[in-house]
Amino acid sequence: MIAQESLVSFYSIVRKEVVRFLRIWTQTLLPPVITQSLYFLIFGAFIGSQVRAINGIPYMAFIVPGLVMMAVISSSFANVVGSFFGAKFQRNHEEWMVSPTPNWVIIAGYVFGGVLRGLLVGLIVFVICAIFAPIQIYSFGAIVLFILLTSLVFSLAGLINAVFATKFDDISIVPTFVLTPLTYLGGVFYSIKDLPELMQIISKFNPIFYMIDGFRYGFYGFSDVNIFMSIGVLIAFTVVFVILSLYLLKKGIGLKS
Repeated sequence: MIAQESLVSFYSIVRKEVVRFLRIWTQTLLPPVITQSLYFLIFGAFIGSQVRAINGIPYMAFIVPGLVMMAVISSSFANVVGSFFGAKFQRNHEEWMVSPTPNWVIIAGYVFGGVLRGLLVGLIVFVICAIFAPIQIYSFGAIVLFILLTSLVFSLAGLINAVFATKFDDISIVPTFVLTPLTYLGGVFYSIKDLPELMQIISKFNPIFYMIDGFRYGFYGFSDVNIFMSIGVLIAFTVVFVILSLYLLKKGIGLKS
């Protein structure tokens, strides 16, 4: 397939994904905004007013990067896992399986759609939080880098989950039993430096911690671990998930009857 045809295929998949989540915006964009706003209201305004500042940052402002990242993670993952599994369930995936479209174009199209939804939801949540909390920007480049890599990682994770899923219940297992616990324990509402030493060590095995910690660095200029370590973790997960996605589509695992 020539480059122009690959570009057309990529654009078609992305356009389908964007139109899909914008058409049902009350299900795709509104719920995470309401959820994160409630978190901010309860943990930030009500409880946060009784909590000391962390590294000189008011608690309400401290939790904003974590809340934005929570929204990005859940939205990116949900967009791809729902859309890709929907194509499997309706057997629409057979159309691009028999087409000359390269697997990397298919993956890129679905993932890019997930990234766009994650970024859009994250931006909306950030704007809402910024109305009520004093937000600083220390490194715009770090903010962009971490939010892009995070949405990319979880879009790929959503695609992998959809490949292995055999029924609709399977696409809710990972968010419920993996993403939610890891996110809450990833430093959204606290700095791991305030934890006992054992819990600090355990927290460093949580990949979501590095995403939130690096993203927070972009706003306030401090982090619990070296910023380059966080970048390295994200890049490593991206590479592994890309390779795994390519392998799964090449072998047709979970796609062929």
